[in-house]
Amino acid sequence: MPAERPLQPDVTANRKLIRPTLSRLEPNFNHGPVSMERRERPSPAAAKKPAPLDQTNAENFYYQKQMQGKTPMVVVLRDGELMHGVIEWYDRYCIKLNRDGQPNVMIYKPAIKYMYKEGEAG
Repeated sequence: MPAERPLQPDVTANRKLIRPTLSRLEPNFNHGPVSMERRERPSPAAAKKPAPLDQTNAENFYYQKQMQGKTPMVVVLRDGELMHGVIEWYDRYCIKLNRDGQPNVMIYKPAIKYMYKEGEAG
């Protein structure tokens, strides 16, 4: 004979199912859905800053300014050699230096230690 279960009134028959509208919910991966009305929004100052640019164009601006003014420059190479001349043009990898009384040279940028305007050596 099957075991008889005690009769209990149907508790779920009187409950009303309440479903929130999905447009008011936002998933929260820690605690399930959270209402947008209760969530605090971060201030604009606390918002994530954009990543810095890969290139600021400062180098390009400097070369353009020296080329337009035909500024005499001193280029110091990594081995200590000094090159005097005027920058004629540049690209991503090298600069061309026009020199008086000597052959013009193309210098790879990785070979340059630093450069300055002639007469500013201090």
